[in-house]
Amino acid sequence: MPEPGDTPGTTGLARRWAARLADTNGVELPADELERILTAVAAEARAEAEAARDAAVHRLATLYSASPHGVALTDQDGRILDVNPAFTRILGHKPEDLAGTDAAALAATEHEAETIRSAFAELRADGRQRHREQLELDHVEDGPLRTNVTIAGLPGDREGSLYPVLIVEDVSELHLLRDTLRRQNVQDPLTGLPNHSSFVNKLEATLAAPGDGQLALIYFDIDGFKVVNDGLGPGAGDEVLRHVARTLAAAFAGHDAFVARLSGDGFAVLMHGELSSAGVIDLVEDAMRELAEPCYVDGNGVAVSVSVGIVVQDAAGQTQEDLHRAAEITLHRAKENGRAQWMLFEPDLDHLDRRRYGIGAVIGGALENGEFELEYQPTVKLDGSNEVAVVNAVLRWRHPEHGVLKADEFYPLADTTGMTANLGRWLLTESMAEAASWHEQFSAAPDLCVRLPTRMAIDPNLVGIIRTELEQTKLPPDKLRLCTDSIALFDPRGEVPEALAVLSELDVKITLAVSGAADLELAHANKLPVGYVILSGPLVDALAREGPEADGARKHLVTLMERACELGIRRIGAEGVHTPEHASRLRELGIVAGRGELFGRAASGAEIRSLIEQHGPR
Repeated sequence: MPEPGDTPGTTGLARRWAARLADTNGVELPADELERILTAVAAEARAEAEAARDAAVHRLATLYSASPHGVALTDQDGRILDVNPAFTRILGHKPEDLAGTDAAALAATEHEAETIRSAFAELRADGRQRHREQLELDHVEDGPLRTNVTIAGLPGDREGSLYPVLIVEDVSELHLLRDTLRRQNVQDPLTGLPNHSSFVNKLEATLAAPGDGQLALIYFDIDGFKVVNDGLGPGAGDEVLRHVARTLAAAFAGHDAFVARLSGDGFAVLMHGELSSAGVIDLVEDAMRELAEPCYVDGNGVAVSVSVGIVVQDAAGQTQEDLHRAAEITLHRAKENGRAQWMLFEPDLDHLDRRRYGIGAVIGGALENGEFELEYQPTVKLDGSNEVAVVNAVLRWRHPEHGVLKADEFYPLADTTGMTANLGRWLLTESMAEAASWHEQFSAAPDLCVRLPTRMAIDPNLVGIIRTELEQTKLPPDKLRLCTDSIALFDPRGEVPEALAVLSELDVKITLAVSGAADLELAHANKLPVGYVILSGPLVDALAREGPEADGARKHLVTLMERACELGIRRIGAEGVHTPEHASRLRELGIVAGRGELFGRAASGAEIRSLIEQHGPR
């Protein structure tokens, strides 16, 4: 008889093994003792197995309860038997309300309910199959909820039996995050318009689509937007950007247009179809008028003006890069021409602009690569001696593609790219060093005159720069003439009169470039220590001819000369002297020196040195 607590199968098995072992040579224990030992070993093994099973069941139950994913156990037909806490938390149901419920009834739509039923059917047909779908389930209070649903099978009590299980993961927040990121990739968060990336994609798709027609690319840029931001704060600036976005969207709403914010204060409009330049311009002008109406920000009426670049081209054969570049350059031209206006793309002007901007873009590299060089324009006394009184240092750019470029071709571009100060510093350094070598060797070497570009003249460190160059080059200060004009004097960014006054105290000579008597008054109004005046422009040119125009110029110059004497300025030169007769007329009016084609072309430093050697004492 088995003892209490024994398993009959275990006892019988122990007895059979005890009898067998007792009949084995070398075994000295009797069969009943062996049976007792084997029974104890079997009981211990069984206890360990049951403990391991209980531990596994406990772990599974803990995982079931603590899982962040909702789990519903169902019967073979898909009716819910039990759910874990996460399941009720995700869908808002109470466990007792879910018992016996068809799992497919949790779906938010009939289509998704059918998906769940089909997954159960497939699981019954092939128990090893696992089905995963992203479905919307119905939350008790919040309605449809985006979830990941997995339907799998757990082994049943009998061999071959299966209990389906429904596993639910709430991905609504992840879905929202993905939607947000997707919108950020294609939408400007401030204005709600498509962003730059979206605009480029739209343009490329339009160009790739079959069909003809015209394509219009319109770039808008707000004029003086920095004033709004700095004056009223970035919040006001944001509101202005939203106002521009709304206005442009409304202005082009009925024309199948794609309106986007590119970046900063830049916007773009893309149109495609049967278009004409005149029709597009009408739309642009309407939009500009709407934008000019003030929008009110914290009680402040802010009116917006925009510069606009318009490109209207056949869609066929265009590339996104070429159209973008054409619109950008046309927009830049509108800004350069005074802002608050539109400009239409013109191929001939586009070619010139691309050349100009291409030149401006490489100034820094050209300076580093030694492509700039100095030339000197001699200024000759008009007393008949032909003595070179001063040489005017000028920059020339020996461009590898465009040949020799004069200063007026690259200085405006250098202002745009911020390279003017670098060019001006190089001009001063090189010319002053060369002039210092002349004066060290020749006592009668001419003065050096340097015409300061405006950006250099208004540099707050101009005095320090000149002082440093004088110390390093050893050029006597009284052999240096610095020339400026009314543009630099009126520039609000600098303090040119104060700087020139300090330089004059260092014995540097100050020259003022003028075109008439009004400019001369600047010396008096600003108390400039002007020692020399260089006259150029229509008055000088008129004296090269005969007739009423020359007579009028002569009268004006007489007045100018008298005023110069009153101001104590007695040395006045002229730029643009063409012939001996021209020089004679200027001399009769009191002009003491001149430069121009009469006195030959600009010369290199070596040529100036040779000229000094030939005509001047050592």
